[in-house]
Amino acid sequence: MSLPSPSFPRPPQDDGGAGSGQDQTPEGGRVLVAAPRGYCAGVDRAVDVVEKALELYGPPIYVRKEIVHNKYVVETLSERGAIFVQEVDEVPEGARVVFSAHGVSPQVVAAAQERHLATIDATCPLVTKVHREAVRFAREDYDIILVGHQGHEEVEGTFGEAPDHIQVVGSPDEVDSVTVRDPSRVVWISQTTLSVDETRQTVDRLRERFPELTDPPSDDICYATQNRQVAVKSIAPDVDVMIVVGSANSSNSVRLLEVALDAGAGSAHRVDRASELREEWFEGAQTVGVTSGASVPEVLVRDVIAWLKERGLTHVEQVRTETETTTFALPRNLRMELKKSGLIDARPHAPRQSGANHTH
Repeated sequence: MSLPSPSFPRPPQDDGGAGSGQDQTPEGGRVLVAAPRGYCAGVDRAVDVVEKALELYGPPIYVRKEIVHNKYVVETLSERGAIFVQEVDEVPEGARVVFSAHGVSPQVVAAAQERHLATIDATCPLVTKVHREAVRFAREDYDIILVGHQGHEEVEGTFGEAPDHIQVVGSPDEVDSVTVRDPSRVVWISQTTLSVDETRQTVDRLRERFPELTDPPSDDICYATQNRQVAVKSIAPDVDVMIVVGSANSSNSVRLLEVALDAGAGSAHRVDRASELREEWFEGAQTVGVTSGASVPEVLVRDVIAWLKERGLTHVEQVRTETETTTFALPRNLRMELKKSGLIDARPHAPRQSGANHTH
């Protein structure tokens, strides 16, 4: 398996609902809006899980950790009756709890069972795929190198699947500290929300140390993370300032900031919402780029664009590098309950309608 090519040619522009394309910077400045941006299929599904659970069962619905890493989403769902907890022992016995999109370890599942909790698993299916890889390679007695950020909820969940076989490596500089039992039986897997380029560097360093390093059967970095990084790379060389909408604990949002700077943006700033923008960031700027992390509802991007328009950056054009059509079905137990209650289409295999703005 190989990671995507580092070559990212500038794609054609489209209006995509954000504005009309122009070849030159118009008077007053312009805003280039990257596409794809915002909600990925896994986030869309996870937020949908909490909203539909609230609709079906009524509040409170408990959620272990943040359902996705976005302040606005968590605050809005809290207002609707979701109660966010750190661990399942904070949930009353017999109550209903949702596991977040980042996944949980088998130990968390067991703790929920001990408390007789009704669980709804909103783990992104692409994270579940990495869990299954960890289980499989541990069963085959490989040493597993998990490329990811220590302490991130997704990494904790994956690590919990095979703690005796997994070592977490966060950067190329950490590769030298890796020790394995048999250099011919080493495999790498990764957190789904990493920088493609940095992961490639880490894997290259691992392969230098372990030439027989085994690749996972398919990319672990999710399609949406890759697509958002490609989109940012396509506009970064043309912007004086890049704005990334996303929360500080959102790994993929922070990576977008790094990618923008590496790809040539004059400067880059991350904000949770438009109220955090600062006038001085845009002094002398003629072109501003805007993107958002995979856990960000589009309403927050629209607010940023409106703020920029009010300050003279009136020409908005969207630059699209990919069109995403992926959706994921709701967890089976929730889907069955919703069908019984008539709240979703009862047809077999009815497609779930995705929507980027559950939270407004």
